[in-house]
Amino acid sequence: MLDFVERVVKKLNVGENNDRVSVVQYGRDAEVHFYLNTYTTREDIVDSVRGLRHRGGRPLNTGAALQYVRDNVFTNSSGSRRLQGVPQMLILLNGGRSFDNVDTPASALKQQGIFVIGIGTRSSDIRELQKISYDPSLALSVSEFTDLPGIQEQLSSAMNTVVVRATPMTPTVTVEKKPVGRDVVFLLDGSDGTRSGFPAMRDFVQRVVETLSVDDNKDRVSVVQYSRDPAVQFYLNTYTTKGEILDTVRGLRHKGGRPLNTGAALQYLRDNVFTASAGSRRLEGVPQVLILLCGGKSFDSVDAPASALKQLGVLIFAIGTRSSDSRELQNISHDPSTALSVSEFTDLPSVQQQLQSSVEAVVIDVTPESPTVLGMLTSMTSCLRACLTCFTYTEQKR
Repeated sequence: MLDFVERVVKKLNVGENNDRVSVVQYGRDAEVHFYLNTYTTREDIVDSVRGLRHRGGRPLNTGAALQYVRDNVFTNSSGSRRLQGVPQMLILLNGGRSFDNVDTPASALKQQGIFVIGIGTRSSDIRELQKISYDPSLALSVSEFTDLPGIQEQLSSAMNTVVVRATPMTPTVTVEKKPVGRDVVFLLDGSDGTRSGFPAMRDFVQRVVETLSVDDNKDRVSVVQYSRDPAVQFYLNTYTTKGEILDTVRGLRHKGGRPLNTGAALQYLRDNVFTASAGSRRLEGVPQVLILLCGGKSFDSVDAPASALKQLGVLIFAIGTRSSDSRELQNISHDPSTALSVSEFTDLPSVQQQLQSSVEAVVIDVTPESPTVLGMLTSMTSCLRACLTCFTYTEQKR
């Protein structure tokens, strides 16, 4: 496995602004050997790989390891450039069937735009590897790890295909690569503490809606207000024109109430708003966006509901005031860097452009390429490949 990783790395164009590499080993738990931003030269990476030692341990928890990589390696702080549109790739070397469930973590990685290539041995579960891989055709197999050199070319071909699929269009064509639409949900803090700031929140929603493409049914909008309990002002399929949405937003009244249960509100959205019956087009591949305006610390836990929304593929952008808990907002957000802050809600205009830029960057990143684009881009060079995470599994004693 180590020799294989070394050979792959030697074919990369490693550098801070070129290809980046991370290696993680796992058994019962996952352990990062180095992150995407730990080394900036091929030589340093190869030296580190040569020095790796077999970790050992049982059982084999591939699901937990996939989730760990999503939450701790494919992140801005660890060197991932996903939000900048750089292709994200995970190569899994696996020698056995997982003891835990891989479905949800694998799905969460795909929804984040990470291309997973699974490589297994005859001891692996090929159907499991096909589920984990971004596409079943990207699941590769060898009899033993000693046969890995035999699929080196096959892996290179798969990697080049992935880069072509993931690489954004050139700037001259970028304008045409607009997503087909977005489902945008606003979650507004309507608790007692935000009464004076509510008009500014309402104005902010109006300004954002003005920038959306609602009338041609590209973008859909929903607004939910919450305090102790959430209240849907209107669903994604309630209105089909921008005028109707703006009229309703202008007429919103502050809900009031306490305590502030942000966790319950997030769970409510997952179960009742980001659903097909409420107008969500998630299952059609339309990006799902949640914009949270929050003016205080949640009385209940937000971790599980926020994670559940992310696993559903919802891109969360949280904006708080100085009364909010910044760490809580970072936990809720799709990425800590997408948690924005203002002193008071009246300062919201100052972050509007930043929010829109963040939404555009992430939405374009998660929007799948069309098959025709695949063909158009086949001549692009592999030097655009950027983020390779080699995920090495230690063979268990049986």
